[in-house]
Amino acid sequence: MTYHTHAACEEPFVKYRRFGTLDWKVSALGFGAMRLPVIGGDRGKIDEAEALKMVRYAFDHGVNYIDTAYPYHAGSSERFVGRALKDGYHEKVKLATKMPMRLVNSREDLDRIFNEQLDKLQTDHIDFYLFHGVNRDRWQKIMDVNALDWAEREMASGRIGLLGFSFHDTYEVFEEVLDGYDGWTFCQIQYNYVDAESSHRTPGTRGLKYVASKGLAIVVMEGIQGGNLAVTPPEEIQAIWNEAETHRTPAEWALQWLWNQPEISVVLSGMSTMNQVIENVESANRSEPHNLPAEELSLISRVRSKIFEHGFIGCTGCQYCQPCPQDVAIPDILALYNEYYTKRDDSSTQQEIKNKYSTSITPERGAGLCVQCGECEDKCPQQLPIRNLLARAARSLE
Repeated sequence: MTYHTHAACEEPFVKYRRFGTLDWKVSALGFGAMRLPVIGGDRGKIDEAEALKMVRYAFDHGVNYIDTAYPYHAGSSERFVGRALKDGYHEKVKLATKMPMRLVNSREDLDRIFNEQLDKLQTDHIDFYLFHGVNRDRWQKIMDVNALDWAEREMASGRIGLLGFSFHDTYEVFEEVLDGYDGWTFCQIQYNYVDAESSHRTPGTRGLKYVASKGLAIVVMEGIQGGNLAVTPPEEIQAIWNEAETHRTPAEWALQWLWNQPEISVVLSGMSTMNQVIENVESANRSEPHNLPAEELSLISRVRSKIFEHGFIGCTGCQYCQPCPQDVAIPDILALYNEYYTKRDDSSTQQEIKNKYSTSITPERGAGLCVQCGECEDKCPQQLPIRNLLARAARSLE
C-alpha cells in the first residue's frame, strides 16, 4: 500500500504497527476528529478549511486511521470527516466511527442512527465500527437490544467491516465485555502514563495486557489526557524531564511512552492545530516498541508520582487569569478540581471536595458561568486549557 498518491511527501513519515491479527498495518498515530479547530468557540462550527489542511497533511504523511463519532463537534464531525475522505482518501485511510449507545433503546434506533452515519460520512461502509463508551449499563443495553446480532447482520452485508468498542469503566467490567463476545477485532481504551493503573474509568495496564493475550488490536484514546499532559509543567516536573539525555516536549514523552509498548496498535490524538499535527507526525516517525531505555522509563515514573503529589492540572495559582470578565473564580476552582481529579479513586474524598466547592465557590463565581471567551488562556503562563478545565469542573463539581 502506498501513501504518496497525492502531494509529494517529505520526511517525516509515520511508522506502522500490527493491528491485532489482521493482515494490515496501522499508522502509529491516528487522527481523532473530536478536537478539530472551530470558529468562534462554537464546537459545532468546525473551521473546515484549516481542519482539512490538517487532516490531509496527516494522511499525506502516512496516517491511515481516522476516528470520529456520532456526537463529536455537536454532530458535525462525521460530516466533516466524510468530506475529508473524498478525492480518493478513503481508499488509503481506514474510517472508524461509533454507535452512541446512550441514544439507543431499540433495534430501530440502531438502523436509524447507522443509516444517518453512512449518509453523513458519504460512504456505503464503515471500516472499523465501535459501540461507543461502553460501561456496565451500556453493555447491558447492548444485550437488551440484541445489538451484537444487528452488527453481525451489518458485517455480513458489508456495511460494517470490523467490530469493536470504546470503553469507560473498571477492569472487571472490561473483562466481562471482552469475554462476552467472540467477534471483537479491536477495542479502544483511555490509557496514558497517569491513567496506567486500573480505576473506575479505565482498565489500565492490566486491561491492556488482557486484550493483547486475546490477540485483539488496541486503540488508545486520551494518550495525552485531553491535552493535560502536554501543558508546560511546573518547575519541579520540568527538572525531572531535563535529566534525560534526549529532550522531548511533554506531549512527546506521553506519546513515546505509549508507543514503547508493543501491545498498542494505534494512538489517537485529537489535534486542534497544524503545529500539533506536524509535531505528532514527527514524533510518530521516531516511534518504536521497546524504544525507551530503563532510565527514561524511570523518569516517567517519577514524573507520574510528582504529578499526583503536585496536582494533575499544573495550575500554579499565579492569578494571571484574574480578573475574569464573568468573575469566575478560576484559580480556586482549578485548585479544587485538581484535588478532585487526583482523588478520583476515592469516592468519599471526592464527595467531600464537592461539598467544599459548594460552600467556598459562590454561585456568582462558579465554573458554569464561563462563556468560553478565552481571555484567561491568553494570560496563562502555563498555557493551560482553562476553558476545557472549567467545563470539566462544572460537570464534576456543580
